[in-house]
Amino acid sequence: MQQIINFIFKNSTRLLFLLLLITSLTLTIQSHSYHRSQFVSSANDLTGGVYQRINNVKEYFHLRAQNDNLAKENAYLKQLLYNKPDTVIASTELIPRGYEDIKVIQSKVINNSFNVHENYLTINSGAKDGIKPDMGVVNSLGIVGIIEKTSKNFATIQSILNVKSQINAKIKKSNHFGSLIWNGKNVGYAQLIDVPRLATVRKGDTIVTGGRSVIFPENIPIGKIDRIFIDKATNYYTINVRLFNDMTNIGHVYVIENVKRKEVQKLEEETKTDE
Repeated sequence: MQQIINFIFKNSTRLLFLLLLITSLTLTIQSHSYHRSQFVSSANDLTGGVYQRINNVKEYFHLRAQNDNLAKENAYLKQLLYNKPDTVIASTELIPRGYEDIKVIQSKVINNSFNVHENYLTINSGAKDGIKPDMGVVNSLGIVGIIEKTSKNFATIQSILNVKSQINAKIKKSNHFGSLIWNGKNVGYAQLIDVPRLATVRKGDTIVTGGRSVIFPENIPIGKIDRIFIDKATNYYTINVRLFNDMTNIGHVYVIENVKRKEVQKLEEETKTDE
């Protein structure tokens, strides 16, 4: 103990300098948006590199499960192909009508949180790959989340298991819309709220993305209706949705870019201004 006290007294000037330096840097980052964004970007690169190395080890022990998932996805794509009237067609004809303006970037999750109220995933693609904030993220089973921040080589995703998440969704059979949220309780379920009482709602019906979003294309799978409640305060349905995705085990993902998103947003902003 005496040696520790002697060390502090002997190096008091250096320790004081380090303390003041850290304090000044912290205040600078917190009070200036540019410095804060640069710090976040650098932190993403640093933590992303660490997550990448950890994930490489984990992947080695989960190759069989990954191969099974890829095989299922390939089977689904082949089913789409073989159901075409003529299988010898140009590859562009495989793209559904209305999806020509959607670009897809393949990536891989290297870190995933799911046990707190605000969960995020990290992927090993970033700005150099064309990843930008507010892009949608999906996999072969359905939606995963929305890109929040990017660095050069990595990006973070706001998971659908995040109490701040709100995504336009609908009941596939009836086309009635609502907002998909997460109440922070069960990682296997999300909630579809603000569904009107006029909607035909049945247990087992499929929930998909709606057409009112410029982030996700319409009809991407989300889950199935598990339980139905009536919100007494609003007199609307609140629907418990069992997610297709196991959000505790996400591997390969696809980042979606709507090429015409900015055009749509600009037009809507100009319309609101005119009003």
